[in-house]
Amino acid sequence: MPRGSSRTQGPPDQMARAGRRDDGCMALEDFVELKLGHHTQDGIEVVDVEGEIDVYTAPELRERVIRLIDDGTLHIIADLRGVDFLDSTGLSALVGSLRRLRMREGSLKLVTSGGRILQIFVITGLTRAFALHCSVPDAITADQHWQVTIAGQGDSASEWCRKNGLA
Repeated sequence: MPRGSSRTQGPPDQMARAGRRDDGCMALEDFVELKLGHHTQDGIEVVDVEGEIDVYTAPELRERVIRLIDDGTLHIIADLRGVDFLDSTGLSALVGSLRRLRMREGSLKLVTSGGRILQIFVITGLTRAFALHCSVPDAITADQHWQVTIAGQGDSASEWCRKNGLA
């Protein structure tokens, strides 16, 4: 075995459970995780994003948005408060999603709790392109399409978020 390498050996089923490839090494993608959840209401969506949005996971986010648009969704709120890391590929996926939605007269609002993720949008100047909010109810309150949909149910933004586990 070459100097500096550390292979873990064992039966293939144990290696698979541990996230190792057949050669015993951990693959980089075994460490990268993105969780996408969503809540739908009359053609508008809240997409919960957790984990890392990077070169490995950005395509998954991009495909989710494309699928939502193809299914008729025009207004999306992406809740990024659970995002730990965002690289240029992730930013590109978000910008591409915004462009796709705008081409159909839709919108993409982002929710971030601040910190490093907000700092990335400030440094890159993307605060001019995206509507950024600190909570899902704030994003809903700022969007006329959401206001109409939720008002039709007799709920306030806060009540709707609470009912849907988004508060």
